[in-house]
Amino acid sequence: MPEQPQTTLSRRQVLGGMAVGAAALGAASGCVPPGAVARSGPKDLPALPPLEIIALNRMAFGPRPGDLEAFRALPGRNSREKFVAYVEQQLEPARIDDKECEARLASLKTLGKSLEQLWREYYRQVPEGEKRYETVYRPTDETKFATLIRAVYSKRQLQEVLADFWHNHFNVSPDRDERIAPTFAHWDREVIRKHLLGNFRQMLGAVATHPAMLYYLDNATSSRAGPNENWSRELFELHTLGAENYLGVKRQRDVPGFAQGQPVGYVDDDVYEATRAFTGWRVNDNTDEPGMSDSGTFHYHAPDHDRFQKTVLGRYLPPDQAPTKDGNDVLDALAEHPGTARHISRKLARRLIGDNPPQSVVDAAAKVFHEQRKAPDQLKQVVRTILLSEAFAQTWGDKIKRPFEVFVSMLRATNAQLNPNKAGEIMWLLWQLGQPLFGRIPPDGYPDYKEAWSGTSSLLERWRLAQGLAGDWWGEAIRSEVVKQTPTRKPKEVLEFWVRRALGRPLASQSQTAINAYMKEIRGGNLTEPLSDEDAKWFIPLTVAAVLSSPDFQWR
Repeated sequence: MPEQPQTTLSRRQVLGGMAVGAAALGAASGCVPPGAVARSGPKDLPALPPLEIIALNRMAFGPRPGDLEAFRALPGRNSREKFVAYVEQQLEPARIDDKECEARLASLKTLGKSLEQLWREYYRQVPEGEKRYETVYRPTDETKFATLIRAVYSKRQLQEVLADFWHNHFNVSPDRDERIAPTFAHWDREVIRKHLLGNFRQMLGAVATHPAMLYYLDNATSSRAGPNENWSRELFELHTLGAENYLGVKRQRDVPGFAQGQPVGYVDDDVYEATRAFTGWRVNDNTDEPGMSDSGTFHYHAPDHDRFQKTVLGRYLPPDQAPTKDGNDVLDALAEHPGTARHISRKLARRLIGDNPPQSVVDAAAKVFHEQRKAPDQLKQVVRTILLSEAFAQTWGDKIKRPFEVFVSMLRATNAQLNPNKAGEIMWLLWQLGQPLFGRIPPDGYPDYKEAWSGTSSLLERWRLAQGLAGDWWGEAIRSEVVKQTPTRKPKEVLEFWVRRALGRPLASQSQTAINAYMKEIRGGNLTEPLSDEDAKWFIPLTVAAVLSSPDFQWR
């Protein structure tokens, strides 16, 4: 932030006043800090904004300049018809011209490489030494920056929201094993992005056979002599049926529905039997063993596989099945189970609607998920069902933006420009916010409910980020230049412009009162006199920061 002239408040006073102003916004009656809303009824939630605002904050990472105008120009006689057109547009990402975003990715050379190329060039052929770490992790680092670039600039916003969801659902931490890092660009492209609007069973198969997951959950070393249940446990508990369908320690035959081949849930023995089914699922990373190569690709190693009969979810798997059939039979059973349909549908509804999605929406989505389990566009149909539900259009404030979403939405609102040569500095800001991309070590992924992100430290970092972006604190790394973007020098009009830009709707009355009081404080009570060029340099950034720090900006 530039130093202010002697006729204005000191830098310390302005920063202190900003903190007071942000705190006042949070404390204002009925306009509480993110995550602090009571759950006694709808009256505790913020006012419902126009449908296009809901869509651009939940199907997208918030509006960029021009997005609201583009939405309102869609075919349709009213906002509902335009919304349906927007949903259908976003459900066909390949048809959306995204050349501007793609041009920003051109310098990231690892994104399009094959798995074999990544394994060879960024792992096997990398010499030991101080530069090894940098080279091995380059595909991961470029994937992280590409994820941010796409979230900020891509017109395929729903695709990016869903990529974030599925990365979190099938969480993999590249930091857990050096062998994951060089393959992560392929994981992002061929597992997550390729299948996010496709078929869940196909996606599950891609997950199970990718070296990133095989190393992350230790199945690459699971053998009949030393079975490892990490992968199978998370496959049941997180990826498919979910903990909601876990029935504890009991005999499989005692689970209702077992005799009919469709038990209502799973028990520990199902996990143990599935562990045996996946033994021998390895990675081609050892030329010393017969039949293996050193390509980094999936390998079924028959000598490591438990060849005897198994029973999983009421299905009998006979001995000596064909290669990978035991494991694929387990994946089939899980993908077809109604409990998986409910678990995945609930998580998607929680991401796209609110922390407490109506059971009716979950049931409707689960019905589509199960009935369309063989369809190549199964997940697209499920997402469409959730988005077109009445609950999507009538819910607001039941979620807050997670740190990544806050960061991206602030960058979009300020039309910030990111310097790819400063990617490390930019990504470090997400560490400070508490949600580094792909930085979750446990397999459960980052939490997706507001209480997890509404602590004091999280709010303070959000306010600091707002000030930094508005004030261009990060030099060449991120440039917002909000003063140049502001077409007026009248204080009240400055606020009105940035409220329209960042929110697309009026501030809540409590926020409006708090920000007006703050603006008067830093202007010495004078909000009618136009800003001088010198005053504009500090007043406009502080006003923008106040809008970005407001509770109104945090809701989604």
